[in-house]
Amino acid sequence: MAELTERQKKNQERLKAMPVAEVWPHYVTKVEKKGRPVADLYEAATWLTGYSAAEIDEHLETRTSFRAFFAAAPMNPAAPLITGVVCGVRVEEIEDPLMQRMRWLDKLVDELGRGKKMESVLRS
Repeated sequence: MAELTERQKKNQERLKAMPVAEVWPHYVTKVEKKGRPVADLYEAATWLTGYSAAEIDEHLETRTSFRAFFAAAPMNPAAPLITGVVCGVRVEEIEDPLMQRMRWLDKLVDELGRGKKMESVLRS
C-alpha cells in the first residue's frame, strides 16, 4: 500500500481520537434510511467487537475514543473475512490495525445500509 501523506496521517489520528458517540448517530441514520432497525446495527457491532449492546451503550455514554473502544474489544476472529472498499480503500489492505478495525465497522454499516441480509453481513 502507498505511503500516507502527512495530511492523511493527521486525519487518521483525528479519527482514532474521536469518540465513537460522534459517529454512532450517522451509523443509525444510515441503517434506518434503509428501513432497518437499530437492533441490526447493534447486532453487527456486537458480532465484530465482542461487546454486548449494553457495553456499546456504555462506551457511547462515556464518549470512548475509537482508539480505546477497539483496544479493549475482544474482536471476532472472523473479522478478517470483511473485505471490500470503504472510503476508496480496500479494507483488507489497510496496514494499521486500528484503522482496519474502524473500517471493518464502517463496511458492516455500509452493507446494512445497502440492505444486505444479516447472514451475509455477519459472514455466516
